[in-house]
Amino acid sequence: MHNLLAFLTKYYHWFIFLFLEVISGVMLFRYNSYQGSVWVSSANSVVGKVYEWESGLTQFFSLVERNEALTRRNLLLEQQVQYFQEAMADAREDSVQSLQKMMDHLGNYTFIPAKVISNSIDRPDNLITIDRGSKDGVEVDMGVACGTGIVGVVYLTGDHYSVVIPLLNTQSRISCAIRKKGYYGYVTWPGGSSVIAYVDDIPRHAKFKVGEWVETSGYSSIFPRGVLIGKIIDIDDSADGLSYRLKINLSTDFSRLRDVCVITEKDFAERLRLQEAALDSLALQRNRN
Repeated sequence: MHNLLAFLTKYYHWFIFLFLEVISGVMLFRYNSYQGSVWVSSANSVVGKVYEWESGLTQFFSLVERNEALTRRNLLLEQQVQYFQEAMADAREDSVQSLQKMMDHLGNYTFIPAKVISNSIDRPDNLITIDRGSKDGVEVDMGVACGTGIVGVVYLTGDHYSVVIPLLNTQSRISCAIRKKGYYGYVTWPGGSSVIAYVDDIPRHAKFKVGEWVETSGYSSIFPRGVLIGKIIDIDDSADGLSYRLKINLSTDFSRLRDVCVITEKDFAERLRLQEAALDSLALQRNRN
């Protein structure tokens, strides 16, 4: 208290000066129309500028939510387009039933938006870290995709972060199919370019051509059917000559990856428990034999 009184005593004349300045300013702008109009105009300009900055900042930060929403929407729309095309092409089945099947299938999946906070594309064992973890509903072996196609599979989870094995990893092996052809194989990445991958095990009797799309097959609990993987740009024979090996241009640009979605299936936990039980049963039988 003593220090405060000493400060006020030492600088009291400055406080009196500021008080008189405020009083004189109020009297000047309040009782003189010209000065008052200048003040109002200046004040409106300043306030307008502040509001403009505030609006810009609000719009900038709202882009985060918009990008997340667009990623989910693009992924969902891609699935819907694929199923509508199949329903229209299948004249043997009632269109209402086809539509109902599509909605039931998509209704089994939900999408958890996430952002990529760490990514690499120049190693054989590339990994991606996202800002969602077990407390957000993310579990190991869940699929990850973006608005333009497949990304990878969840490998490890923490409370708030998860590590994803992307398609650009030499250990990645994802079931795929040629769109509208029904021929299945596995997409792998041997290293090298971040925009090129390969599809193996396509049978020799398969009929397809360069320019057709490769997508997820839906034969696993990780990805729904129809998520884009890439476009066929070359066709070659496998090493043993018993199947085709396709070179594809990936639909996902991993070098610019930012917004992704973790794909969760309602029955994911149950299917995972059944798979683990089946593996344990097989291991037990081997030990007995």
